[in-house]
Amino acid sequence: MKPDLHPIYPPSRITCACGNVIETRSTRGSFTVEICSNCHPYFTGKYKLIDTAGRVERFRKKYESAPAKAAAAKAKKEPTPKAKA
Repeated sequence: MKPDLHPIYPPSRITCACGNVIETRSTRGSFTVEICSNCHPYFTGKYKLIDTAGRVERFRKKYESAPAKAAAAKAKKEPTPKAKA
């Protein structure tokens, strides 16, 4: 068997944003994650809004003003009635 064929596989800690710590082994080393099985809605059955970099706010901002923009565009396209002299 060739020497140094397999990567180094040291113990590592995976830390979740909820505070859960998982002890395992990894070639990557220790790192953090945003969601784990303790806080993921699929495993817990609880709804939790997960917002990454303001996606929800950008979506709401984009589509809250959409009806107002559509009404303004419609008003612009409609011809104004001309007064008869």
